[in-house]
Amino acid sequence: MSRSASTSGRVDMLSREGLTRKLIIFALPVLACGIIQQSFNAVDIAVVGKFVGEHALGAVGSNGPVIALMVNLFMGISLGSNVLIANFIGQRNRDGVRRAVSSSAALALTCGALMTIIGLTCASPILSMLNTPAEILDDATAYLRCVALGFPGMMIFNFGAAILRSVGDTKRPFYCLVVGGLSNVLLDLLFVIVFEMGVEGVAIATSISNYITALCVVWILVREKSDIRINRDCVKFYQTELKKILRIGLPAGVQGMVFALSNVFIQSGINSFGTTTISGSAAALTMELYCYFIVVAFNQAGLAFIGQNYGAGQAQMCRLIFRKCLMLSLVSCGVANCAIVTTGPSLLGIYTDSEAVIQQGMLRITTVLVYQFIACSYEIAGSAMRALGHSIVPMFITIFGTCLLRIVWCRLHLWHTFRELIAIYPVTWIITGTAMLVAYAIVSRRVLEPLEKNIT
Repeated sequence: MSRSASTSGRVDMLSREGLTRKLIIFALPVLACGIIQQSFNAVDIAVVGKFVGEHALGAVGSNGPVIALMVNLFMGISLGSNVLIANFIGQRNRDGVRRAVSSSAALALTCGALMTIIGLTCASPILSMLNTPAEILDDATAYLRCVALGFPGMMIFNFGAAILRSVGDTKRPFYCLVVGGLSNVLLDLLFVIVFEMGVEGVAIATSISNYITALCVVWILVREKSDIRINRDCVKFYQTELKKILRIGLPAGVQGMVFALSNVFIQSGINSFGTTTISGSAAALTMELYCYFIVVAFNQAGLAFIGQNYGAGQAQMCRLIFRKCLMLSLVSCGVANCAIVTTGPSLLGIYTDSEAVIQQGMLRITTVLVYQFIACSYEIAGSAMRALGHSIVPMFITIFGTCLLRIVWCRLHLWHTFRELIAIYPVTWIITGTAMLVAYAIVSRRVLEPLEKNIT
């Protein structure tokens, strides 16, 4: 690299000294990014819930799993960019870094365009298939179509953030999202309160905010002085690097898409209980996602740190990073889960004044959120395997251990109440976590032991 890894704003990932502190320093801005990104939807829900009504809240909230279904495939692919660039940095392969960055930029533009086309053409059929109540179907469809217009901005930001995180820079993506998050809040209030645009207003605000964050991260990468700089005249696919990105990222994306599909089936079941349950579940889900971003933050840390150290041939560091990321995520997520469970009614009151909606939200919180820390086991282990170049194994484990079980649970209608329906979440977390930890032990031994023998 033309600039040291210790450049201001970056984290030195190849040194054992102060490793725990460095993992936390790396993860905190990633966590903040996730919270701000989720706040785009959470603010949408809160604004329409307070100023439009329960039906509007349900219309926006029912779109969460649907949007995740469309986004997760392409978001997973961005992980391939993160890992590949980190590997090249560990190998000190400057040309490889430049080609991977160029291919990532071209991939972001392609993925964003495809997502918009899918969102605009499939919004109504998908929501109808999910048993979305007739009284909120039109608003839900309008929201999804307007949000889809902002998908290219979302993809550009996430690929750009992946590039920056691969060199240990997590602060500047956070600053970009602060700008976008503030814009989203102000535009939500402007469009809903002043212009009375309702559901479409918050959706348009979210799309505009996505483009603002995209412009910020592009501005950073175009002005960057190191090898991750994006050359405006040379954004194109390089076949070798594209194949490597897809080899790592595509299985992660398929896993995320199937994972989201299983949640779509669960959302269909939730929709059958009516608007009040939909609204309460949507409000509670935003809190689950806030906690989940703790796991995502240490996932990203594991991907980048293990990716660089694997490229540099440091097997012991790879193992140590996995253990620390797993422990940090388990403790942090567990504390956050407990905090939200104890303050749940007050937090749900941010989204709605309806006691019935709050009651349904608390039902989800006490059934699902209280056990969410278990998910750290399979998320961190899966990310560690991807950083070691093995993305197929975690994909299959997650698909069979989580996704298929949830789909079977829903399709065979093995539940009668809302609590019974969502109880499948902690059950699948336990099964998938156990399988993933076993798989990581096997894969890491096969991959890292040869490195240690070469060193000795």
